[in-house]
Parts: sequence; C-alpha cells; structure tokens
Amino acid sequence: MTDIKKTTAKKTTKENAEHGFVASESLRDALQLVLIQLLDLQLVGKQIHWNVVGPNFRDLHQNLDEVVGIARKGSDEIAERMRALHATPDGLASTITKYTKLEQPVTGEILTKDAVDMVVKAVQTTVGVIRDVHDPVDEEDPTTADILHQYIADLEQQAWFISAETRRP
Repeated sequence: MTDIKKTTAKKTTKENAEHGFVASESLRDALQLVLIQLLDLQLVGKQIHWNVVGPNFRDLHQNLDEVVGIARKGSDEIAERMRALHATPDGLASTITKYTKLEQPVTGEILTKDAVDMVVKAVQTTVGVIRDVHDPVDEEDPTTADILHQYIADLEQQAWFISAETRRP
C-alpha cells in the first residue's frame, strides 16, 4: 500500500461545517485500495457479463449483474466514506490500472465454465484485499470496518452462488 500514497488518496481542507474524525494516512490508503478493487470488479464483471456464452448462460449473465451491483454500491459507499473522513478518493482509470489486484479477463467470448472461474477469482481477490485491510481499519475506525464487513459478506455470498455453477458434490 505504500506506493498508493504518492498518487491517490489525499486529505481535504476542512471548511464550513466539516469537522470531526479525520482519517489517518494509513486509513485513507486502505480505503483507496478497497475502492480500486471494487471499481475494477465492476469493470471485470461487466466485461465477462457482455461476453459470456455457453451452458447456463442466462443465470450466470444475471448473476454477474448482481456482482457488479454490489461492487458499484460498495465503491460509492467507500468513496463517500472517504469524503466524510476528509480524504479524496481517486477512481481514475489510470489509478485503477496501476493498483488493481484483479486479473483482467480476455477479450472476446468466454465460455460459462471459464467465466465462473474468472469472476469467482476476481471476487475472492477483492474480498482478500478487504480482509487484509480490515483489522487495521477496525482499530482506527470501527464504523468504517462495519461497512467493510457488509461487503465481505455480500461478495463471499456471490462467490459461493457463482462457484456452485460448476461445483461437483
């Protein structure tokens, strides 16, 4: 996370009614890293959504929209939380490209079985980043950690739903 400090989340200037808790540099960096993964999960999810083909297409196509919806809501909530804590989120494509932990899907059509593997890996990677920052975030700001809890639970549920498509008992 140290590289992210140089180019992304920064403190705001307090003005007017903005008072209260101010995120430390480490909290800002942690939330910025989560924001990047959630933004990229939306992009990866849509890329797969648009290009998936094969058995059980419709269910997976619709489930991918659920993943994208969770990631979209989460990125907005994290960015707005950063603003509430006097940090400025950076959601620029160049920042996402530089700091994402997610593997990028291939272009072109993707067989449903491969799409399942790709999206589950992307979701698990995103959850892994959130889990990695969770404890330090919780020490500094339990309120923000509560937000992270919900996205861990929601995304892990989606990974379970989607991975069940190709799982064998």
